[in-house]
Amino acid sequence: MDGTQNTNVSDFVLMGLTESEDVQLVLFSLFLLIYLITVLGNAGMVLLIRLDPQLHTPMYFFLSHLSFLDLNYSTVVTPKTLENLVTSPTYISFGGCLTQMFFFITLVVTECLFLSWMAYDRYAAICNPLLYPVIMSRTLCHSLITVSYIIGFSEALIVVLHTSALDFCKSNVINHFFCDTTPVLILSCTDTFDIQVMIFILSGCTMLLSLITISVSYGFILTTILKMKSTSGKRKAFSTCASHFLGVTIFYSTMIFTYLKPNESYSVGKDQIASVFYTIVIPMLNPLIYSLRNKEIKQAFIRVMQRSAKHLI
Repeated sequence: MDGTQNTNVSDFVLMGLTESEDVQLVLFSLFLLIYLITVLGNAGMVLLIRLDPQLHTPMYFFLSHLSFLDLNYSTVVTPKTLENLVTSPTYISFGGCLTQMFFFITLVVTECLFLSWMAYDRYAAICNPLLYPVIMSRTLCHSLITVSYIIGFSEALIVVLHTSALDFCKSNVINHFFCDTTPVLILSCTDTFDIQVMIFILSGCTMLLSLITISVSYGFILTTILKMKSTSGKRKAFSTCASHFLGVTIFYSTMIFTYLKPNESYSVGKDQIASVFYTIVIPMLNPLIYSLRNKEIKQAFIRVMQRSAKHLI
């Protein structure tokens, strides 16, 4: 379909990552394996936290929601990417493209905020251990989760509604493997300056709010840790924060590289690699990052398996 003179595009063509059939086969196998690990890891994390009462704490409450987000936003992108690798060309309807964009933005914005609340939770646990149950009350935790989803939903709705009002007459070929904002806006023959500024402000404010919360929280955490006299206490505190800090660093480095820049600097190769990392790879890594060196998760897994074995006997 040639959309060069069509202002009413009914569908788009996703160009994908490569045109080489050999590379497509390798990527399909790799991404399928990653997606299966993502589903197993994140669904397993949610189920484990739900089944083990000892993990019913604010930290694991946020972690279960983070796993839920990772599972869903990987599912928004990966299955279509896998289809793109085995069928060429891959079509997606105009409505389907906007739907994918809406859910992706909702989930990514929500995850940005979740990471900041998790940092605040670590601050409360390390800097105010005696007041921790009062500070991180059940009401506050649920309120932070709800507000995060509302903000993510609102930002996504604003972007998608403005995008749906654009005319697309340059082409209907998206040089990407999913309907991200920049590759779609590039196709519009309408002036997109206003929507670009709006997206920059929305994403910038979300990242700024999250990064300030994370930075301030870790600033207080570091100060508190340095004041500790016990070496074992310092080691335990650092261990508690290390996984979250690593997850934040990986997530934000790719997000900032991808989104906090003008459309004119969009690079098909570099931006696609970054997009693969935060849409497909990071959702797989998070359960590993938060569980591999976490004794509580390992012990909870053993307890759940033992209880399950007793029921089977």
